[in-house]
Amino acid sequence: MMLVSMNEVLREPCEKGYAVGAFNAYNLEALQAIIEAAEETGKGVIINYAEVHAPLIPIEEIAPLMIHYAEKASVPVCLNLDHGTTVESCMQAMRLGFTSVMIDCSALSYEENVETTALVTRLAHSVGVSVEAELGHVFTSDIGMEGVEEDDAEQMDVSSMYTDPDTAKDFVEKTGVDALAICFGTAHGIYKTKPVLDLDRITEIREKIDMPFVMHGGSGLSKEEFQTAIRNGIRKVNYYTYMALTGGKAVKDAMDQVKEGESVFFHDIPKIAREAMKKDVVEAIRIFSLEA
Repeated sequence: MMLVSMNEVLREPCEKGYAVGAFNAYNLEALQAIIEAAEETGKGVIINYAEVHAPLIPIEEIAPLMIHYAEKASVPVCLNLDHGTTVESCMQAMRLGFTSVMIDCSALSYEENVETTALVTRLAHSVGVSVEAELGHVFTSDIGMEGVEEDDAEQMDVSSMYTDPDTAKDFVEKTGVDALAICFGTAHGIYKTKPVLDLDRITEIREKIDMPFVMHGGSGLSKEEFQTAIRNGIRKVNYYTYMALTGGKAVKDAMDQVKEGESVFFHDIPKIAREAMKKDVVEAIRIFSLEA
């Protein structure tokens, strides 16, 4: 059985200075692609179930499938709730067998973030589950900033939303989390404009606290940007958008090749997406492992 906690998956990367990939599974094909890619590369992996994917499939329906594949994998696999926003959602994931939870209260006040994160950490640690939290604000949207128009984005001081090193130290000491998602300019979703990254901020935070740091919103960065961030202290990289786009593009390209009058069987479509996503995840793992 290779279902392990996030702490266990991160042990070797922390010792050797590389990062583990954390990939979102929202259906069987994504799950198979991630497991197969991890086994091909021989690297441990974190499989995320994002709370926002509940409309696609409820966590209670996909959890048994995730556990089944994790337990029979030949590499260490951690199952992580991604961006859980409440104590209740984190507790549900723990009860279902997840070995890690991310409690994301970054939209709340600092005091509320500390209080809720500390509570989740105490509950999770009592049953051997690892905890990730977020400090700062990882932007969301095509332009990288939720609710901000592009012209306004150019004028505002986005660095004010980045993770402050001293605040990060205080947060970790008060909450006891195992990993911290930090903000230094990345964004969830597709970049419409090139992100402005403060990669030195990772080093500055690392000088204050020695723990695994997490990068969210990494899809679309260059290999060099990924690897600089990893060398500066990132130990877990969340990666979803481009994996999903790769699967979708593969299906579209295949359908574009279908001649008029030619039959298309639905059972062929998931296979096309799975194989494309696996290839993309293999490449991502090699980049995060500093092997590419």
